[in-house]
Amino acid sequence: MSKRKRFPVLALIIVILGCLMVLVPVYWMIITSFKEAPETFSNPPTLWPTKFTLDAYKKVMDVYSFGSFFGNSLIVVVLSTLLTILVSTMAGFGASRFKFKGKGAFLGFVLVTQMFPSVIMLIPYFRILRLYGLINTHLGLMIVYISFQVPLCTWLMYSYFETIPKDLDAAAAIDGLNQWGIFRKIALPLSLPGLASTSIYAFINSWNEFQFAMVLTTTDDMKTVSVGLGQMIDDTMINWNDMMAASILASIPLILVFLFCQNLFFSGLTAGGVKQ
Repeated sequence: MSKRKRFPVLALIIVILGCLMVLVPVYWMIITSFKEAPETFSNPPTLWPTKFTLDAYKKVMDVYSFGSFFGNSLIVVVLSTLLTILVSTMAGFGASRFKFKGKGAFLGFVLVTQMFPSVIMLIPYFRILRLYGLINTHLGLMIVYISFQVPLCTWLMYSYFETIPKDLDAAAAIDGLNQWGIFRKIALPLSLPGLASTSIYAFINSWNEFQFAMVLTTTDDMKTVSVGLGQMIDDTMINWNDMMAASILASIPLILVFLFCQNLFFSGLTAGGVKQ
């Protein structure tokens, strides 16, 4: 076999192995969620449930109050994502289109804030939120998530707005549009792929966040999905079928968001790398 023919075969093998590394854990998670509890610990493990059951899903919703966790996550994550996109989009457009003193320092500061581990901010955030009575509230978590997401989302939107030719702004200004009109009627529609990719990034990060949600929520009726999953680990054992069922339910919003926005997501990622 020639070198030219060997390369596609090798590439195909690597792709297959990569797919297996991703899909096998997902497959195992799905079949485990439909197994009965004793079968979960059977040796050797079964590759297919001997009896399909929805007991794990029923237990997750009834015993673990997963519906409450799910609702809390939706409220906090959706609202914080919308506010993050609102702020970062306007900030990114302003940094892209206006010249002002300290612009380079501002953009550098926005990027530097992402270099520090978030855990160092845990105690300051806790003390500030406790001072204003925002511990164990949706608003408290939203403030934390927005403050974490806005800097990088601003940089992402700034990079995307830089790909939109500024000649369009000049043409719109000749037609009588002010800066707000240019932003709303020209830049915003053209930045839809960038908005999609930035929104997905903010949504996924907020949905999966565990550390701050665990510390800043103190009652079960305010905890989020990530904290609820962590609480399913018992002191003596782990009910794997229950946890796998909860993990599948927790993954549904992320899967739906990505499926409906994947085209915009990929185009947004690629467009940000080319400056017009």
